[in-house]
Amino acid sequence: MKRSRFTEEQIIGLLREQEAGMSTADVCRKHAISSATFCKFKARYGGLEMSETRRLKVLEDENAKLKTLLAEAMLDNAILKDVAAKKKR
Repeated sequence: MKRSRFTEEQIIGLLREQEAGMSTADVCRKHAISSATFCKFKARYGGLEMSETRRLKVLEDENAKLKTLLAEAMLDNAILKDVAAKKKR
């Protein structure tokens, strides 16, 4: 997945600028992003604080590691089933 050029803290800063009274179009123009990108940022980080974004990042990293471990375990399981099936023949 493509990495954003903005960190979570920067994204929350963008959202805070808009909440402070700056128009969405001005915020998008200032930071050279499209309004669709701004809407995606708002949907994902809308109600979060800085500490919550750090926790979210930690959880996402942990989830990615667990998915990798699960995929490896499933592959090992499939290999063992294949070997066991060949021994029965």
